[in-house]
Amino acid sequence: MPKNINALLKEVLTEIKPSEKEMKGMENSTLALLKKIKGNMQGKKINADIFVGGSAAKATMIKKDPYDIDIFIRFDKKYKNEILSDLTEKILRGIGRNVRIHGSRDYFKIKFREKVFFEIVPVKRIQNPREAENVTDLSYSHVNYIKKKIKSEKLLDEIRLAKAFCYANNAYGAESYVRGFSGYGLELLVYHYGSFLKFVREIAKIKEKTVIDIEKHHKNKDRILMDLNEAKLQSPIILVDPTYKQRNVLAALSAETLENFQKACRLFLQNPKISFFKQRPINTEKLRADSKNKGYDFIVLKITTNKQEGDVAGSKLLKFYRHIREELEKFYDIKENGFEYKNGKSAQGFFAVKRKPLILVIGPMVNDIKNTNRFKSAHKSVFIKNNRLYSKKANSLPIKSFIEFWKKKNRKRMKDMSIIKMELV
Repeated sequence: MPKNINALLKEVLTEIKPSEKEMKGMENSTLALLKKIKGNMQGKKINADIFVGGSAAKATMIKKDPYDIDIFIRFDKKYKNEILSDLTEKILRGIGRNVRIHGSRDYFKIKFREKVFFEIVPVKRIQNPREAENVTDLSYSHVNYIKKKIKSEKLLDEIRLAKAFCYANNAYGAESYVRGFSGYGLELLVYHYGSFLKFVREIAKIKEKTVIDIEKHHKNKDRILMDLNEAKLQSPIILVDPTYKQRNVLAALSAETLENFQKACRLFLQNPKISFFKQRPINTEKLRADSKNKGYDFIVLKITTNKQEGDVAGSKLLKFYRHIREELEKFYDIKENGFEYKNGKSAQGFFAVKRKPLILVIGPMVNDIKNTNRFKSAHKSVFIKNNRLYSKKANSLPIKSFIEFWKKKNRKRMKDMSIIKMELV
């Protein structure tokens, strides 16, 4: 590790921390919006209180364009879960232009100021975490825990470094199209390890399922594995929520995201550079040129869905991209591929491939006499494996032709997967 690593991280902080002017602007906008929301709640006689959450409340915000600030409306327990979103919509009536975002519990997005969005999230006012009907109901406890445990500016800066690093390396966010580290998860991990560098070093070393129980709610690792719901144990890192011992904060983290992130951690530790903290868009022209030099075919696909932008659209687009990848693998050896979603209703995927000279054609089971005879008539060379007929045939189809042919043949499948367009870029 170079001796000047601290100087490098100090330089990174100057780039990723919002300026005092930006912070003051966001604070003024937040106070103005809170005043409007409180006025509407009182006017409509709705029993609820309001609090700011997320990075804005915990002083761990990093520079973004646009900024997003979480505001939670905490409703009295007398209101049923299914009406909380409708009540929120009622409260927000006449306050800016808001969009309802569908999810496990609908929330709202408001553009209240240039380059600043607010997400208004309805939650229940609960005393015990067991009363939570949605993970967002725990947000109040999360904010209070972090504010209580992390007070030094130095540790807050360490968290900012971790967030910027994860964000730049496509591992920030629990959304299903990212399946990475949530903001709360990163705050806890940096608090647990003590610094950004220790966090990176320890994450890079993980080889097997790792369990972290900061508040030691459970006696040991085996007890945790027994106490937590099996669905919450699938992630490669189990981080017990300090505010609720039955919850795994990193339940959304996938093995694939962790593996890719670990590579970034190792590369950074070998050769620390500021570029590791900056998002690097996929350079399709460079990839195209590199593929050509290696003798690979290269395509970029733009995929568009009719679903609501954000987690829903991102999930649908990623699922379809993976489906196309599986279809391509039948005819091509995939040398490189990637997916990029930046919100909205469209995403891009790229593939660098080498055409397989022969492709496997799967036939009927040997005891299916009628279809066996048809298969043998249609294919010159037939062989049997595990009581099923197979044949191989030459593959001469260029990848661009394959995509166009696949689109025509699978219009219904695309519609069923909520994809309205797939085009070569």
